[in-house]
Amino acid sequence: MNSISEAISLSGFKTVDMLILVCYLVLLVGLGLFLSRNKDGKEKSANDYFLAGNTLTWWAVGASLIAANISAEQFIGMSGTGFRDGIAIAAYEVMAAVTLIVIGKFLLPVMLDRKIFTIPQFLRERYNDGVGLAFSILWLFLYVFVNLTSVAWLGALAIEQILGLQGLSVSIFGLTVSMRMLIILGLFIVAGLYSIYGGLASVAWTDVMQVTFLVGGGLITAYIALSEMGKVFGTDALGALSRVYADLTTGTHANDVHFHLVIQESHNAQAFSNVPGIAAVVGGVWLTNLGYWGFNQYIIQKGLAAKSINEAKKGLVFAGFLKILIPFIVVLPGICAYYIMQDPQAFSSMHLAGNIERADDAYPWLIRNFTPTGIKGLSFAALAAAIISSLASMFNSTSTLFTMDIYKKYINKEAKDKTLVNVGRVVAVAALVIALIAVEPLLGGLDQAFQYIQEYSGFIYPGIIVVFGLGLLWKRASSTAAVWTAILTIPMGVLFKVMLPDVAFQFRAGYIFIILFVFFVVVTYLDKQYIQCELPSAADRQQMLRWAKVLGGAGILMIVAAAVVTVLGVLRPGGNPDTSTIAYLNDIGFQAFYFFGVLTGSSAVWLYSNSKDTVQDVKALPVNLKLFATDRAYTLGTCGIVLITFLLYALLW
Repeated sequence: MNSISEAISLSGFKTVDMLILVCYLVLLVGLGLFLSRNKDGKEKSANDYFLAGNTLTWWAVGASLIAANISAEQFIGMSGTGFRDGIAIAAYEVMAAVTLIVIGKFLLPVMLDRKIFTIPQFLRERYNDGVGLAFSILWLFLYVFVNLTSVAWLGALAIEQILGLQGLSVSIFGLTVSMRMLIILGLFIVAGLYSIYGGLASVAWTDVMQVTFLVGGGLITAYIALSEMGKVFGTDALGALSRVYADLTTGTHANDVHFHLVIQESHNAQAFSNVPGIAAVVGGVWLTNLGYWGFNQYIIQKGLAAKSINEAKKGLVFAGFLKILIPFIVVLPGICAYYIMQDPQAFSSMHLAGNIERADDAYPWLIRNFTPTGIKGLSFAALAAAIISSLASMFNSTSTLFTMDIYKKYINKEAKDKTLVNVGRVVAVAALVIALIAVEPLLGGLDQAFQYIQEYSGFIYPGIIVVFGLGLLWKRASSTAAVWTAILTIPMGVLFKVMLPDVAFQFRAGYIFIILFVFFVVVTYLDKQYIQCELPSAADRQQMLRWAKVLGGAGILMIVAAAVVTVLGVLRPGGNPDTSTIAYLNDIGFQAFYFFGVLTGSSAVWLYSNSKDTVQDVKALPVNLKLFATDRAYTLGTCGIVLITFLLYALLW
């Protein structure tokens, strides 16, 4: 214990920092337990426990979405990728803001209208029990073995680095346990104390407090790092940022990718493999974002708990604006750390402690070296908020999936609300224990866990988008096609990983989407299990056909353009990207437009079919077009997000 206290003392953490952290944790757990109490002596219903009784306002929806999303994978993993590869990794965040607009307008309203508890429930209603069960099992494995483990591991790694506890261990009843595993256990216990007992209401309302801490603390950390650099350069924080930008984009660093949102492969092949040029705008990132934000239970559950469809829509726009802040909170500090490590003058002038041995050490190293007493505790509380809020959401959604989609459906169909709530709590505890056992074997040897999360989550997203998207929007989408697409999704991911190991995973995901989409459409048209239906009104048919032509034409144009660039690149190999347009387009991954062309053109398929076909699948959902209507505030919010996205890419292309 003496060595642990000495390590914390040497890390620069003072008593006041630890008091701030302890007060925050006590406030968090206390608030969570207070919110989880049974009001008026009534037992919680399943809706109360799993969907907060549909009481969330727009600001609670938006804050909870971001608190569940921002975790150690952003603070540590994304900052680490920013340290190594630069700001291009922020494409996930910027494009997520745009994706939230699409989901808020077209996908979430349909789910809310159907009063959905879980995403697999929707699949059962739209297709059959087999499809719902398959995806329930897929998500349970993903949450326990990818999401829970990675968030806890990255969080523990950060805390260990910040407090200087690397390599230390303690003896408990004669058993030696590493500090990292003890920290993981502590994070699980704190997150579980209020989320497992209180359900989604505790998670969502405490998230409002947590998102304030994590955004505020993150921005303060980034500002202080720049201010400290400014002292060395004789300027302020903005002057330091300007100096870093100039130094990393000119002279000997002219081809450095750290301040470019679109990476050229010839400038940094390793960075391109993680964020492949323009594919980060029009490529597989759309699969990741649509799958994560639209069909991921622990994320979309916050939207499903909204008071109304309108509140849910506004909440997603609010989340979109918060999302655009993330690059400034987590990626910029990673770039600052890279600059300091590359600049001997800056490094020696600041008298910094320790080194960055691997990319994911960047953010903890910054907190340890730059944040002053008091602020260090606040920054630590922000990191803790990010980790704990995500773990709490994952525990709640894991229990929701198992309880509502497996236990109630297949084990105890007559289960009462009290039984369902208790089963949900037991399942959350079981998920905690399994993740605790699995975390070190799965993540112990990784350098950048963020890429692990993105790549292996991406194994299921192509199938998810095809099955869910067409199920929501296409009246002919068949259960047979959905079942076989679900079965093929992971084997296709593994096959492409083995066959094309050197191809960026965003490209692989795009190719898999194309194959699965074509497969789904073919099987649907071969399926004879359909019923007669009436055509939409003449006005609706005319509008559908108009958009089918526009989107179909745009898709074909993109595919042709990508083919021309690819063929000319093969015919004229070895071109200089700085002087040849074709070479440049190939260098930034223009082939991503094959995928985006198919994604855009796919809308033409279901629009044309919905307007012309007099048959539909037996379980097709009636879609009320009025659900897609949005008010002036939503439109203005959408315009704001799109404008900011455009400006960011214009400035940092």
